[in-house]
Amino acid sequence: MKLGVFTVLLGDKSLEEALKYLSNSGVQAVELGTGGFPGTAHVNPDDLLDNPAKINELKDLINKYNMEISALSCHGNAVHPQKEVAAKFQKDFEKTVLLAEQMGLHRVNTFSGCPGDSEGSKYPNWVVCPWPDDFLTILDYQWNEVLIPYWEKAVKFANDHGVNQICLEMHPGFCVYNPETLLKLRDAVGDTIGANFDPSHLFWQGIDPVAAIRKLGPAIYHFHAKDTKIDPINAPINGVLDTKHYGDEINRSWIFRSVGYGHDYQVWKDIVSNLRMVGYDYVLSIEHEDSLMTPNEGLQKAIAFLKDVMTFEDKGAMWWA
Repeated sequence: MKLGVFTVLLGDKSLEEALKYLSNSGVQAVELGTGGFPGTAHVNPDDLLDNPAKINELKDLINKYNMEISALSCHGNAVHPQKEVAAKFQKDFEKTVLLAEQMGLHRVNTFSGCPGDSEGSKYPNWVVCPWPDDFLTILDYQWNEVLIPYWEKAVKFANDHGVNQICLEMHPGFCVYNPETLLKLRDAVGDTIGANFDPSHLFWQGIDPVAAIRKLGPAIYHFHAKDTKIDPINAPINGVLDTKHYGDEINRSWIFRSVGYGHDYQVWKDIVSNLRMVGYDYVLSIEHEDSLMTPNEGLQKAIAFLKDVMTFEDKGAMWWA
């Protein structure tokens, strides 16, 4: 396995400054934002597409600091019911795929997206309940009329340009938010669709990440290292469907934390061990969204924690068996 970082938290630095900082911290890989919600602070496809000289400069810069790129990330909602919003996210996705092709990369991270409830909708509608019966009609529309047809085309576009792993973050608010919905879409459109496995979004839903890893197995294509703390006072009173601002930490039912501040060493050791058991021996990419720490402190604590729990060497032969 390799220790990586999603560099959006270092958007105030140049890419070279970020790479130097991360290299000195023992990081081995970077995940780069190329549009959508992550933005383009470090890599802007408009500057690089069809410009081999600039692409080579980027590759040389990555190599200079003994890094590799784990994935290009353009998390967005390309099935947003407002066509102009969807079109922008779609363009970001297409540019990211084209850039991945020209850089010789095969992984792109994004969201599944979430449509509205009908053709006339203005806003996405995340359905979390089977009743009233209208919700089942909404789900049928979202999946069969929008989501599956969209991803059938998106997968073909990606495959035509050398991208064979579209890594969807299972994120509440979007149609793919747990292993069941990830596998539902994968079954419908093919195994180009896989998971960008982020346990932080699973913890607060009551999902055991180890069980989810076992269920998904080879469908895990990328991994975000981020934690969640369930509040022991607020969650038992209000449950976990919480719409309060992330900055209202003391009143929320859960908040995102740096790894180790939501769950202990044993939980994360089990996650790492089970990743290896199902065949995932790739990058654990730290995503910092801890509102109780600065990006520097949260990242450094996450790096130190993961160095203790990750397994970096090949398994080797069982000399005792």
